[in-house]
Amino acid sequence: MRMSFFLCNFAADLTWSIMFDNLSERLERSFKILKGEGRITEINIAETVKDIRKALLEADVNYKTAKQFTDQVKEKALGQNVITAVRPGQLMVKITHDELATLMGGEAQEINLKGSPAVILMAGLQGSGKTTFAAKLANYLQTKKNKRVMLVACDVYRPAAIEQLRVLGEQINAKVYTGENESNPVKKAQDAIAEARKFGYDTVIVDTAGRLAVDEQMMQEISAIKQAIEPSETLFVVDAMTGQDAVNTAKEFNDRLDFDGVILTKLDGDARGGAALSIRSVVNKPIKFIGTGEKMEALDVFHPARMADRILGMGDVVSLVERAQEQFDEAEARRISKKIAHNQFDFNDFIGQLNQIKKMGSMKDLMGMIPGMDKALKGVEVSDDAFKPIEAMINSMTPAERANPGLLNGSRKNRIANGAGVSIVELNRFLKQFEQTAKMMKKVQQMKRR
Repeated sequence: MRMSFFLCNFAADLTWSIMFDNLSERLERSFKILKGEGRITEINIAETVKDIRKALLEADVNYKTAKQFTDQVKEKALGQNVITAVRPGQLMVKITHDELATLMGGEAQEINLKGSPAVILMAGLQGSGKTTFAAKLANYLQTKKNKRVMLVACDVYRPAAIEQLRVLGEQINAKVYTGENESNPVKKAQDAIAEARKFGYDTVIVDTAGRLAVDEQMMQEISAIKQAIEPSETLFVVDAMTGQDAVNTAKEFNDRLDFDGVILTKLDGDARGGAALSIRSVVNKPIKFIGTGEKMEALDVFHPARMADRILGMGDVVSLVERAQEQFDEAEARRISKKIAHNQFDFNDFIGQLNQIKKMGSMKDLMGMIPGMDKALKGVEVSDDAFKPIEAMINSMTPAERANPGLLNGSRKNRIANGAGVSIVELNRFLKQFEQTAKMMKKVQQMKRR
């Protein structure tokens, strides 16, 4: 984690924009209205509740949902005595946090993988990220649940969809059933499941055709596929950036399909967040996963309480630690700690740590999990390309220089700067920060030993 803070110092052209940024600011201002009050009353809470409702509506939350939410917050807050250690604004933060978590489902919902094989049917509009998410879900099930997954390309109308799924399947080393000689999507899905059963695949993910808008032909087709294959799980994929339209589309699909869960994609984009807060209450179906980037690993189980933390500017340390634990093994941590303690931390160790951090996800998403970082980096962008100049500088060093930073004299620095395409000033800045961080890490180690 210390390394991740250090690496963030190198993000040169940064813009920071998280999904709930405006909503978080508005809610914070709302809570400040109660500052200095000794008790929450009908009078002093009125303006706060009104401001919260306005903030939700501006974030594209469904009006009925926003009203029900603020009515519940008001009912729970009224008349509560504020103990000495807690200000009314702080109490309202807690009440609002708990209600936000409840609004979004309360607890994380597991995906249903019963069946031999388990069959997961994907539905949604064209452009929602359905095909990409099917591959992400396959990757998740393979790496986290130890499943043998077959992807099925049942979009017979968009030739690029079949090729897209084939390419994504190769990236994650997953079997893709194309059945290109079969033009009937219902028959293709049935044939794929039969083949999966024959060759021992325990999970089948069926990607279906989407449209630019909901139409009768689309609904009849997806309904026919569901009836024929009887999936253990039907998931509706929706683009979070479509705002209130996402909620309306979810309702139409649910009325016809009665799906089991919602997938919100593109949560890393500049969306207002209303879909995440509205869908659960409108269709009464849980949000099960969220897509947080373009990489195949950019998929998270949806935890309502953690999302409420992020909306209220509390970060999401639990998810951040979970990601770190997936990438950093204990033996490597001990090895690095020993090198730090003996002033032997070098550029090979640094580049290894950098690569592990990059595997955790986009820097923008990671920074959003750190409490308070949304305010600290207001108006800056955390680009995943920000570390390329650093990698270029280290790659321009000889093996001996990477292993022994003390070798870097003037002539060597000039050669490295030229090879990396950076100025000597940039190189010196990096070297100074590297040296300062190594010293800081050693001090932390000493403090831990004491």
